[in-house]
Amino acid sequence: MRLIDSHCHLDVAEFSADLPEVLARGLKNGVAAFVVPAVDYASWQGLHALTLSHPAIKPAFGLHPLFLADYRPTHLDALPDWLQKPECVAVGECGLDFFVPGLDAAVQEAVFIEHITLAVRIDKPLIIHARKATERVIQLLKTHGPAKGVIHSYSGSLEQARQLVAMGFYLGIAGPITYPRSQRIRAIVHALPLECLLLETDSPDQPLFGEQGRRNEPSLLPRVAQAVADAKGLPIAEVARQTTANAQRLFGFGLQ
Repeated sequence: MRLIDSHCHLDVAEFSADLPEVLARGLKNGVAAFVVPAVDYASWQGLHALTLSHPAIKPAFGLHPLFLADYRPTHLDALPDWLQKPECVAVGECGLDFFVPGLDAAVQEAVFIEHITLAVRIDKPLIIHARKATERVIQLLKTHGPAKGVIHSYSGSLEQARQLVAMGFYLGIAGPITYPRSQRIRAIVHALPLECLLLETDSPDQPLFGEQGRRNEPSLLPRVAQAVADAKGLPIAEVARQTTANAQRLFGFGLQ
């Protein structure tokens, strides 16, 4: 069984002391590649350096809506050069967050639109954060696309999911599906084709059920795969095979 963690933040401080061990545990548990989206301009250089040392790490570069307090227009000016680096597999993490109070929606949307435009121009997928903002994300993608990509840790409705799938987007499924109370996301996963799903951990965030209060990491991705398999009534091997093929198709890299 070979899996791809389609969204994890291995470049953050929580992993600075033991990243080689984290990667080794992931590989031992069948995680063959790790897509790591940057969240702000200050992290781009460090993430790029990690990818040169650890080829299984596949970087994306972008500006996350939660970090716009540090945003400067020059960061967007610099983004195209980073997206053209041969190691880069996607544009992001970018998107909209209407959950956290105090974030300027107009600035979020302006920055997100620039990411969509860049992704279309250079033909790279978007990695999109959409929290309490799925409908607006869909509207902006329809207006400024057509684009491709993934809505990470999907939390919208089934109808919105179907709209996104019809637009060619994938949905990232993360740790929340492992919680007994997560009936809604399991119902969405059950209703959708496996061909439109990706697996992710969002490490070090979104701990799985039973892991609350602990650092999340990619080695736990098989538990997400198993939860998806249970929701769809499929063998975990089939979930692994198809979601790995999905990630390779979207991000355009092979596995060693």
